[in-house]
Amino acid sequence: MDTQRTGLHYGWVVLAVGTLVVFGALGLARFGYSVVLPAMQEGLGMANTGAGALATANLIGYLALALIGGALASRFGPRAVIAAGLAVAGLSMIATGMVHTVTGAALWRAVTGVGSGASNVPVMGLLAAWFAVRRRGLATGIGVAGSSLALIALGPSVPRVLAALGPEGWRTCWLGFGAVTLVLALLALALLRNHPHELGLRPVAAAPDDPAPSATRGVLRWGEVYRAPAVWHLGLVYVAFGFSYIIYMTFFVKALIAEGGMTQQAAGNLFMTMGWFSLFCGLIWGHVSDVIGRKGALIMVYVVQAAAYALFALAPTLPGFTISAVLFGLTAWSIPAIMAAACGDMLGARMAPAALGFITLFFGIGQALGPTVAGAIADISGSLLPAMLLAAGVALLGALGSAFLRPTVVCAEEPGPPP
Repeated sequence: MDTQRTGLHYGWVVLAVGTLVVFGALGLARFGYSVVLPAMQEGLGMANTGAGALATANLIGYLALALIGGALASRFGPRAVIAAGLAVAGLSMIATGMVHTVTGAALWRAVTGVGSGASNVPVMGLLAAWFAVRRRGLATGIGVAGSSLALIALGPSVPRVLAALGPEGWRTCWLGFGAVTLVLALLALALLRNHPHELGLRPVAAAPDDPAPSATRGVLRWGEVYRAPAVWHLGLVYVAFGFSYIIYMTFFVKALIAEGGMTQQAAGNLFMTMGWFSLFCGLIWGHVSDVIGRKGALIMVYVVQAAAYALFALAPTLPGFTISAVLFGLTAWSIPAIMAAACGDMLGARMAPAALGFITLFFGIGQALGPTVAGAIADISGSLLPAMLLAAGVALLGALGSAFLRPTVVCAEEPGPPP
């Protein structure tokens, strides 16, 4: 693709492909589970605790690659790591569609998580390399919209597949998710580039007097990432998002059916509605964080999400569910976008993937705990609504932790040769 002749900066191509990477790595590999869960749960004979355990297995796999995925991307380049991760996720989703036991499903959901972590974490760090600080929040905000596209696509389509194919339709869904993700792996390998320098470019929106960050020179300063108190603080704040949002997303469709008496099709339509409202949330809040700062944006997002979770639990009616879905959609993927931008601010383009991988370790711990705890609470109480209240409380803790964040530059961009 000749972006020089058209006047289009290649960074926008990287952003478009990166958005599709998120579509596969998170939208299909993780959130696809939410839509097929009721049918899969029935097909495999799982209780809520077992359903939560499958989600936890996926997130443990994600956690295993969150730390080293970003480090591998910093060492070997994001392009190869992203493509390989998508390939692993795609193949394991196909395998998920062929299992006949809960144990087998847990195994392949864990492997899918490994592929998701190896692709999603580096792609968000990659955007920090291609976009200057003044547009970094905007870029990562657009990138996370890949998850919204998945919600929009899966909400109406999966119920139709399930209705047409009956009890085994969930298997076809997983086969389709995997095939699409394999295609995206090939697309990422063909079009992504590790750094603007590879094409003789500067980052998008770089000012003429900005130093050109080097993609090749200098020592990788791992200690500055893993020992920095500011990075640890950011990670601890990220735990709250991982724990709270994954409870809401994992059991959203199941709760609408079990607690609200909705049909699979009606629940899928509300899932799609959430997707439409979330489509621009990362872009909006990423830009807000560029303007008012990462801390202020994080506080606002956590408060809105806490309200969404609490409303779902306290007003379990169609209007309550709808307002809850809209509130969550308006902020859904904004926290990962803000976190990715914050890592770029703190550590520069080259070390941003490693920093994002490190704080995603904290995020992953929250995600791994959330579904199992929520499923157990649901089985004990006979309702999923108390788990939604727990999610609301943890989100408020995230807002409190964000209030104590301070802007910090751990290591600056290394100057490199002009493009």
